Amino acid sequence: MRNQHSGAFCLLPLWEKVDWREAPRRMRGVGRSAIGAKLEHPSSDRASLGHLLPQGEKGRSRIAPLATLLLSLFFLILPSLTARAAMSIQEVTSPKGITAWLVEDYSVPLVAIRFVFDGGTTQDPAGKEGLANLMSGLFDEGAGDLDSEAFQIKLDDVGAEMSFEAARDGTYGSMRMLAEQRDAAFDLLRLAVTEPRFDQAPIDRIRAQVLSGIIANELDPDTLAQRKWLEALYGTHPYARPDQGTRQSIATITPDDLIAFHKANFARDGLHVAVVGAIDAETLKKKLDMVFGGLPQHQALAPVADVDPKLNQQLEVNYDQPQTSLQLAYPGVKRSAPDFFAAVLMNEILGGSAFTSRLFEEVREKRGLAYSASSDLVDHQHANALAITTATRADRAAETLAVVRDVVKRMAEEGPTEAELAATKKYLIGAYAINNLNSSGAIAATLLELQLDKLGIDYMQRRAALINAVTLDQVKAAAKKLLSAEPAIMIVGPKHGEAKEE
Repeated sequence: MRNQHSGAFCLLPLWEKVDWREAPRRMRGVGRSAIGAKLEHPSSDRASLGHLLPQGEKGRSRIAPLATLLLSLFFLILPSLTARAAMSIQEVTSPKGITAWLVEDYSVPLVAIRFVFDGGTTQDPAGKEGLANLMSGLFDEGAGDLDSEAFQIKLDDVGAEMSFEAARDGTYGSMRMLAEQRDAAFDLLRLAVTEPRFDQAPIDRIRAQVLSGIIANELDPDTLAQRKWLEALYGTHPYARPDQGTRQSIATITPDDLIAFHKANFARDGLHVAVVGAIDAETLKKKLDMVFGGLPQHQALAPVADVDPKLNQQLEVNYDQPQTSLQLAYPGVKRSAPDFFAAVLMNEILGGSAFTSRLFEEVREKRGLAYSASSDLVDHQHANALAITTATRADRAAETLAVVRDVVKRMAEEGPTEAELAATKKYLIGAYAINNLNSSGAIAATLLELQLDKLGIDYMQRRAALINAVTLDQVKAAAKKLLSAEPAIMIVGPKHGEAKEE
């Protein structure tokens, strides 16, 4: 999902997902998933972090006070967040067999629900790219007996916030409501999920909004480079396709296409639900059946193959701009792999930490080449990778790339130190609550991701022990396994690193 989020820089590792998907209620034309963005070319938000520091400035004087402030804030709110980490999670199953994870919380009179149906934009038929994305903008544009205006008036009257988004591997929905208005709010959600109207006038209006974004992207160097990057990595796999579609593909989408797509994707066996707030288990069981019970039992999804990103290639995209963006892709690791936490710890030391990673130290602190250099573990349902991104002044792109590759080489050959590993374990354990449990929406999103990753309802209680059990030798082995391969590299900027004089 993402047109509004398409450039969003996720400050957290992808395996620690937060509720970035919580969006304004009438969000239109949501495009790609942020989970997908890490393997794509860094868009404006990420690339803007690479604007050059003034020559000779290393940034230490700014970073130290900022780090001190962040640490102070962290320890101020840590006690309340630690309590949240110990919260009770219930598995609730309705009479019709719909399962949800529930955290009861009566501290504020709100209820947050987040859910996902398997499938997402990978289910767009050939020639109909953008179908899932267009559908995600139409659920509050009329449902049941309510046309677009009537539905939105009702939504305003109950004071609820509702959003839907199409990500690569699923279609997400969420609603936040006042507890005292939950009956009316859940009924509107039921209508949106089970009886969307897909009237022609709203289709044409939302299609026009999506089309304007597509046309704007055709003039954006970062977006065009991103398309080439995905095609180079994924070839003909659905992950290489533009989630918003193309001018040609969205023009062909009809109400019948939307109805058929909804029927195939919105079914109970592909549904995952998380609820947080002022609602008890027995009441939730009734609401689950009310909202989702009228859906078909089984999805009818097209099979999607697993794909390994094509590495050992270099893509140069020449644009006359003052800075050059660099993107590198290495092999990744599945969430279910035994060495997953070893890879997580290694990545955090390499480039996951905002201010203390090796990439940050070598690229920014020592040389002042960029504001940011980072690495992320990318975890899709059908592909995995470790992605590194930075951006620098065009005439220093070759130097920056050499520094990045040297940092990676040293990590692959030597691994981290005992001190680095100990500090990283402490941080990852302590930061989990602040990163994932800082609001009802964030808790709901975290619970949903735990379900999708099949980690178990007791994962939060086991997580610290899983991290602490990782040995230095295991982290070194993960570094060698993931970082010894020749990466895919994309360089976006002036040809031969020569920026145009302004």
